Amino acid sequence: MEIDLLANYPRTQRNIAERGQTKTESDRALARQFGKDFFDGDRRHGYGGFRYNPRFWQPVIPDFQKHYNLREGSHILDVGCAKGFMLYDFLQTIPGIEVKGVDVSSYAIEQAELAVRPFVQIADARNLPFSDASFDLVIAINTLHNLAGADLEKALYEVMRVSKGHAFITVDAYRDEAEKEAMYAWNLTAQTILHVDEWKELFKKVGYTGNYYWFMP
Repeated sequence: MEIDLLANYPRTQRNIAERGQTKTESDRALARQFGKDFFDGDRRHGYGGFRYNPRFWQPVIPDFQKHYNLREGSHILDVGCAKGFMLYDFLQTIPGIEVKGVDVSSYAIEQAELAVRPFVQIADARNLPFSDASFDLVIAINTLHNLAGADLEKALYEVMRVSKGHAFITVDAYRDEAEKEAMYAWNLTAQTILHVDEWKELFKKVGYTGNYYWFMP
């Protein structure tokens, strides 16, 4: 179902118009390499410095914990974990939880938080290196929309395959033309941006039955 489990994630004021005017296709091509330039390079190419700050994920973890009844011994997977900041806060908040993370970025995995480095690895969402029903919860925050077509469908299938039924994803989306214009102006890496109803139809088509919500700048 549609549910905003990121309601307590801090929101920042975004100048969407300015970003849309300054971002070029060259910036987007460099960002989609998901290397140092994207995470820790110039702001034009991505985050402009991707560093841990507890104010981001610590307020969110309790909502996941409550909604999915996570506890000691629960197994979770973060698809597109980047440097593992969310996983780190899961470990801090729920003692004894078992975490795994995957990302296509070798740079992000190499730069991951020290506490989570044993639990993260380079891997592709289209071919998750885990057995069926391995995790109590699979999470993919602003990750799967970086794929398109059959690749995106395969990734959605993989999320459900390795989960025991519970999953939560967020994807770039819009509900009207104004939001669509803003989304395209803001976008750096997404290959798929759809109307919320189109996303729901896609979920139905591929058999994605987990929870979901939307990223809109």
